[in-house]
Amino acid sequence: MANILIFDSGMGGLSVYRELSQTLTGHQYLYLFDNAYFPYGELSESRLVARVVELFRSFVIQHSVDIAVIACNTASTHVLPALRECLTIPIVGVVPAIKPAAEYSRQYQTVGKPAHIGLLATPGTVSRHYTAELVQSFAADLQVSMLGTTELVTMAEDKLAGQAVDLERLQQILALWSNEEGPDTLVLGCTHFPLLAAEISQCLPQVKLIDSGAAIARRVNHLLLELPITQVLALQHQQGRLFCTATTKKALQQARAFSKEGFGELNCFVP
Repeated sequence: MANILIFDSGMGGLSVYRELSQTLTGHQYLYLFDNAYFPYGELSESRLVARVVELFRSFVIQHSVDIAVIACNTASTHVLPALRECLTIPIVGVVPAIKPAAEYSRQYQTVGKPAHIGLLATPGTVSRHYTAELVQSFAADLQVSMLGTTELVTMAEDKLAGQAVDLERLQQILALWSNEEGPDTLVLGCTHFPLLAAEISQCLPQVKLIDSGAAIARRVNHLLLELPITQVLALQHQQGRLFCTATTKKALQQARAFSKEGFGELNCFVP
């Protein structure tokens, strides 16, 4: 058994946890969300790197983490090199699933209609040079359209806190893709967005949704096969272990959503 850490600024990593826990059973899962600094998209790159490195240096030692997943596109892009430099455990990041989306779009292309993939992500991910490189590498021959929004991050957080999703507003955000010229395949390029997959499908019923969860699970499984695993903590805890960085009213509401996924009581971690 391994101690697997899932890290995000908020609850988006829950979509990654669902994929991991279904694919890789029998492990101890720890989830740390840095709600004291949520959302990461509003931090400068230097502040973001310093913050995440500070958290990880303390957390992975205190909780004997074997492998960590950065379940946040923003943090993955900026922080992975610094974390890998100061830590010895494997760290897995997330990137928009452009490659599998392009493969699916080509395979199921409608006769007479060009293959078209959409990328739904945060504005930072949409504008990042790395995203453009992914498109150039894996989808240069396809029509690719992008939409950057932070509203869906808030919608996903609110949904898991028990609030209803505003479908009318969601439809307005996605209106550009709701006609026949819209994409046939849509990349959910933020880990929060798969938490709204049912609602997005209501707005775009003909579109195939693809996220990075399955690829992350495969990568984690591959790395686990190469590791000498710490077993003591994994055997002591039957439930997932949940940590925040600020005990707020919203965090306590969110903890109830995590409890439905198999996590125990909320703990506050301050480095």
